[in-house]
Amino acid sequence: MHALNTSAVRDEPTQAQPDFAAIKARQQATWASGDFAVIGTTLQIVGETLAEAIDVRAGEHVLDVAAGNGNATLAAAHRFAHVTSTDYVPALLEKGRARAQAEGLMVEFKVADAEDLPFDDGSFDVVLSTFGAMFTPDHRRPAGEMLRVTKSGGRIGMANWTPEGFIGQLFKVIGAYVPPPAGLQSPALWGTEPHVVALFGSAAADIRCVRKHFNFRYESSAHWIQVFRDFYGPTHRAFAALDAAKQADLERDITALLERCNIAGTSSLVVPSEYLEVVIVKR
Repeated sequence: MHALNTSAVRDEPTQAQPDFAAIKARQQATWASGDFAVIGTTLQIVGETLAEAIDVRAGEHVLDVAAGNGNATLAAAHRFAHVTSTDYVPALLEKGRARAQAEGLMVEFKVADAEDLPFDDGSFDVVLSTFGAMFTPDHRRPAGEMLRVTKSGGRIGMANWTPEGFIGQLFKVIGAYVPPPAGLQSPALWGTEPHVVALFGSAAADIRCVRKHFNFRYESSAHWIQVFRDFYGPTHRAFAALDAAKQADLERDITALLERCNIAGTSSLVVPSEYLEVVIVKR
């Protein structure tokens, strides 16, 4: 048995807590850059699939957290639920509002932070988030808020990119050039069953996690990079942070990832991206 060196323990530096407020401000600016709605509309099938998995019913009160331009919002409204759509980027909510109006859907839109939802306890039958809450800096807070505003016996449904999937791999490629803030948990952890259970398990009567795939469909790798460089906040800001040489290197590495994952051969680009579909029943 080895004795504990208490002096070494005392001298060891303490891990600094991330500045969540500063990180959130930068993230908000990132998601407000480009135009995520261009990407978001292509993900509509995920919102529809999640609404079916969680069994959204007519007349239920549904909250979409970190809704972006409203994929889960529209999916719930398609099922005649009473939907409140929230995000902390007002411009994205306006895009969601335009989509709802174009389809003649009645939806309430409200600017709100996923980590501090402005709703009473137990206000909603269903709470949804597709590729949204997973990007918050402090994972415990949005999980706690989603649980708080869900009534007892209500359901929480999420779609979260997995670490092993295409988007999870893309995060790693980008992180090699523009490292995330020190001490921050990876958003891709939300795409792992153990992390979901750790966040929600103590308050859940049931948790079901199913791995699914969304197919990114573009003309080519170059087309995908053009769209994501111009419109997807994280990619847009990553390229903007680099000099010309590093931009070329990042483009090369993303192209290599796309080509490895492409299942369409040379005719087109079809890249399956794994995500975790989560359905939680609150106690």
